[in-house]
Amino acid sequence: MIEIGTQVDLSHPPDRVWLALTDLELLGRWFVEAETVEGVPDRLLLHTAGLPGFDADVEVEVTERNAPELLSLRCDEAGRLTELTCAVTATKEGSRLAVREVTTHGAWSAEQHEPREQQLRQALTVRLPAILDWLAFQQVDLRRGEAGMTAELPLIGAGGAAAPTRWRRRTLVAVVGGAVLVAGTAAWITLPTGSDPAAAPAPTGTPSASATSVAPTVAPTAAPSARPSRTAASATARPSRTPSAKPSRTPSSAPPAPPQVVVVARYETDSSRLFGYTGEIVVDNPGGAPAANWSVVVTLAEGTTVDDVDDATWRQDGRTITFTGPAVSAGGSQTFRFDVRDSRPKAREPESCTIDGKPCAGL
Repeated sequence: MIEIGTQVDLSHPPDRVWLALTDLELLGRWFVEAETVEGVPDRLLLHTAGLPGFDADVEVEVTERNAPELLSLRCDEAGRLTELTCAVTATKEGSRLAVREVTTHGAWSAEQHEPREQQLRQALTVRLPAILDWLAFQQVDLRRGEAGMTAELPLIGAGGAAAPTRWRRRTLVAVVGGAVLVAGTAAWITLPTGSDPAAAPAPTGTPSASATSVAPTVAPTAAPSARPSRTAASATARPSRTPSAKPSRTPSSAPPAPPQVVVVARYETDSSRLFGYTGEIVVDNPGGAPAANWSVVVTLAEGTTVDDVDDATWRQDGRTITFTGPAVSAGGSQTFRFDVRDSRPKAREPESCTIDGKPCAGL
């Protein structure tokens, strides 16, 4: 008879630990995915194939159930039979969970025993407490003072009065600046619209010398008989301000239109995180010119929010997230990632993803 056993002290009441042991969806988040066997009560199939220390999936039959203290199972792993016992006891700090598995037919090899025990210990000390912490936020325990309740949510009050417990969730707000365009105003000069001034009369006067006189002793006339009119002289000298012809502003030919750039996107989900996932989107530009303005729009599932974004600018409107980024060179690509928190243990992918109105591949 070969035995594997470990125990862990948890800061949660036995009822909460029991729920994590018996709810199939929660069990799949901290240990391994499980499903019921159709038509057979109290029978389960644990998808353990590929885990350290396991050769195949394990068929499980519940032999004893005493909530919230004891759960006994009979296991069959490809012909190797074992009995698995989960015992929950209340403590002053919360509860203690002891897990023990004993072989009844067949045995584990030396290469299987240690990895199998390490896998169980890691699940109990790392992943199970994370699930229980999440349940503590979902189920606010108001039974203060009773044994086993140790982790209470903080009470925030004003003037000594207790306020309801609040779960403060980190929210990232993206601020997008808008550009203001200033239009210039052209000044138009209105020209005077009167009739053209009349031609000025010729000035009157005696010439300075006679055109036919050849005698040098003839003296010129001292002064003209009258001064020319200043008004007439100004009108005669001033040129007309009305342009004779206006050049045409119509261009001879229109400039060629810039080439149209079409970009595509691929989406991929990394669901290795607890209570959420990381989405990755690759924007490809197969064209021959840079893509300066691209926009990826992702619609999240109900109850999910964005925690963080790398290598892109983003803004959120309800469940719709719009991502933009730097120009993508011709034949190049741009990759960005975003972390999503899910209110349920099992992460749900986005409902849709588009780039410039076209669906993303991979979703």
